[in-house]
Amino acid sequence: MMKKIFFVASVVLCFMNMQCNDDDGIDPSLFVCDQAVVVDKEVYDNLDSAHFTLVNAEISNNCLTIEISASGCDGNSWEFNLIDSGAIAESSPEQRYLKLQLVNKEACLAVFKRTVSFDLTPLQVSGSREIILHLKGLESSLNYKY
Repeated sequence: MMKKIFFVASVVLCFMNMQCNDDDGIDPSLFVCDQAVVVDKEVYDNLDSAHFTLVNAEISNNCLTIEISASGCDGNSWEFNLIDSGAIAESSPEQRYLKLQLVNKEACLAVFKRTVSFDLTPLQVSGSREIILHLKGLESSLNYKY
C-alpha cells in the first residue's frame, strides 16, 4: 500500500513541476519566411510587375510581410518577388531600396488580397544592427533591426 501511495505522490509531483513561464518567447529561428529577397541591380532596374495595391507591410523575426490587393480570379496562382537594388545608402543607419513584383496571369475582374513574407537576412550590412528599407509604393520607410 505504501508503494502505491509513494508512486502516486511521485507522479503528482512530476506533473506539478511541469510549468510554463509566461515570458517564454517564440524562438525566432523557428519562424520561416515564404521566400528570400533577391539582391540584383539589373533586375531591380528592369522590373516589370502586374498592377497591385500595397495594403500593408511590416517586419517581424527577419521577415518582411507584405499584404497586397489586385484583380484576379482567386489569387492562388500569383507569384511574388522582392528585389533589392543592391545599393546601400551610406547613412546612419544604412538605407536600402526595394521593389515588389507581382506576376499575375489571372484575367478576372474580382479583387483579392494576398499576404507573402520575405527573408530579409540577405540585406543585413556587416557591422550594422539596423537598416532603413524603402519599399516602392509604401508611403513610409520600414526600420529593420537585427
